[in-house]
Amino acid sequence: MPLTDTHIRGLKPDVKPRKYFDGGGLFLYVPTSGSKLWRMAYRFDGKSKLLSFGEYPAVSLRDARERREEARRLLAKGVDPSEHKREEKRARITAERESFQNIAREWHETRMAEFSEKHQGTVMYRLETYIFPIIGKTHIAKLETRDVMAVVKPLEQRGNHETARRVLQIISQVFRYAVITGRAKHNVAADLRGALRPRKTVHRAAVLEPEKVGQLLRDIDAYEGYFPLVCALKLAPLVFTRPTELRAAQWREFDLEAREWRIPAERMKMRRQHLVPLSEQALSILRELQKYSGEGKYLFPSIRTEVRPISDATMLNALRRMGYQKQEMSVHGFRSIASTLLNELGYNRDWIERQLAHGEHNEVRAAYNYAEYLPERRKMMQEWADFLTKLKGCPSEETTPEEEA
Repeated sequence: MPLTDTHIRGLKPDVKPRKYFDGGGLFLYVPTSGSKLWRMAYRFDGKSKLLSFGEYPAVSLRDARERREEARRLLAKGVDPSEHKREEKRARITAERESFQNIAREWHETRMAEFSEKHQGTVMYRLETYIFPIIGKTHIAKLETRDVMAVVKPLEQRGNHETARRVLQIISQVFRYAVITGRAKHNVAADLRGALRPRKTVHRAAVLEPEKVGQLLRDIDAYEGYFPLVCALKLAPLVFTRPTELRAAQWREFDLEAREWRIPAERMKMRRQHLVPLSEQALSILRELQKYSGEGKYLFPSIRTEVRPISDATMLNALRRMGYQKQEMSVHGFRSIASTLLNELGYNRDWIERQLAHGEHNEVRAAYNYAEYLPERRKMMQEWADFLTKLKGCPSEETTPEEEA
């Protein structure tokens, strides 16, 4: 007689385990203690076998009957339900192990180790915020271009164009890692090249006319404020490093006798050590600053604490107080000034690019340039400082880069 829910609920453990049959091999096993268990007895290849369906009431009578019918359909096709169940479990485990999320975390741990903690955190934030919720649990080999588009296209539609581009870049890097490690056959994200709107070029605000540069330098000299901040502003046009590289400069990186500033790889955007030759003008500023902060770690310590350098906003706010608006000048603009005017002065483009620490895709070439152009860059940096000194001292003269050349 088929079982009913009322009958099942009333069943109590006995002194011996008991079986209550529902038909078609399905029965409820009631042990002397513990949960009531659904099982199915069947024969396959002449052997008696048992298939477990789970506990009652987590698996209801209706659910158990549906699983029995599915098992019977498999038997009719010549498939062992127990082996089929094991294969499904193995597939689930493999899918979880080789999900995009697991491989992405493995890639992050393996390939991101050489980057700064800040960059590592940014990448993981993008993975956990934008990528994992949509494709994280999917087996990476089963992902298609439309799945990747489902991640990046909504970001673009919301106007987050740069985030969409960065997220697509991360997905592509994870896929490349999966291909290399044999978990995927193809980088489907690479097929989406051109699928997003072209990246808009961001121009950093900067005064580029020689006369205006001269006025900017005079404004900095006349600025009355926190001494390390003033020194940072004076050094910015002379070394034209990235703002973060300048403001977080440490005394241990400087060799004033050798006239060098060696910025370690971990502080550089391209993760390569960068050498900045120091002009006489830069050395003069550094020697004065050394009297103020030379006993500490940072050249430009925060006004509130010596354990941190000045912030990005500190230098920017100083420019604003001098009267330079957002569209006129930025801290990053000192790099634009150097790049523009040095090129106009006729200096070798490779020297300029190397001194700006722009990325060199060829690793061998990058290392070679580091040494090859050093004498030329030393000469260029001193001549550049002399050029700025003349600009600053000649507000009324129409000095042009061609004349200086």
